[in-house]
Amino acid sequence: MATETKLRQLAQGGCPVYYFYSSERYLVRQAVARASKLLAEGEDEETTVLDGATPEIEQLIMAAGTISFFGTRRVVLLPEVDPAAYSDKDLDELCATLASLENAVVVLGSVFELERNKLKLGKRAQKLVAQCTKVGFAEELAKPKPYELKVMMMDRAKAQDTTLSEGTAAALLERCGEDPFLLENEVDKLCALSGYQTVTTAMVAEMGTVSLEADVFEMIRMITAKNATGACKKLQTLLRLQQEPIPITAAMIGSYVDLYRVKLGAAKRKNYNTVFKDFGYKGSDYRLKRSAETASHYTLPQLEACMQILLELDKSLKSQPVSAQTLLETALCRLAMAGGRR
Repeated sequence: MATETKLRQLAQGGCPVYYFYSSERYLVRQAVARASKLLAEGEDEETTVLDGATPEIEQLIMAAGTISFFGTRRVVLLPEVDPAAYSDKDLDELCATLASLENAVVVLGSVFELERNKLKLGKRAQKLVAQCTKVGFAEELAKPKPYELKVMMMDRAKAQDTTLSEGTAAALLERCGEDPFLLENEVDKLCALSGYQTVTTAMVAEMGTVSLEADVFEMIRMITAKNATGACKKLQTLLRLQQEPIPITAAMIGSYVDLYRVKLGAAKRKNYNTVFKDFGYKGSDYRLKRSAETASHYTLPQLEACMQILLELDKSLKSQPVSAQTLLETALCRLAMAGGRR
């Protein structure tokens, strides 16, 4: 999003409207909070928050029109407004109000769905974006890329007088996924664990919170390396942590579908970026980049055989009285054998 320097320049120039929109709710909330904090610095006035998808225009007019005893501008937040939920008449009135602010600055946020990796903006949303751009500042917030997340983690550790190398940041990203809030919490935890000295990959492996998808992908890489024993040990760890067999299987199926898609794309001379766009994946393409590396060890027939094994596993888990652990371990061994035949 816009840097703090950019936002300060806008504030000093008297920008009356800030609009942040994205497919990621946490990004919108974060941007609105960041802008409102900056705008309220040194002010004695309280910020007015109008929650909900369709704050009443009368409330906005009242909050924006209140004259401050100290002569300061009011800060009014609409943190999650939905332009499509307004009637055309009310949206026109909202846009007119934003264009005639005299004693207030308004910060808005909106969350929209993605469609083929692009924000799905209806006519009313487009109108609000255009109006905010005309009278103030509007910005689409893109989900941070992996390298941006690594820089964020390294900077956060540095702010705590702790060293976190790029390699360790990459290990943490792979282990925990791409949720910035989770990663920030993990960095704080690991900095404390290191005694605010140096966070190591061993600390990440021992203490880092793991997403199910990351654990399952690690298990699949063990299978790819013909390490069925290691994969079974990882499975036992997941079951001890009370991960359910069916979600584990679903995550495995999703991973092998990713492998198959990027392998099929490679056969058609299309890289993982093209596969990402063609199949309408959301967020970062980091997941498919990793899948492309693993898929290079398989042939298409091998991946088809693996998916057949997983289909049988899914059916067995839902119909047979055999223990789930036995079914899963058997499937892991079969997957290792299927990936070994050329």
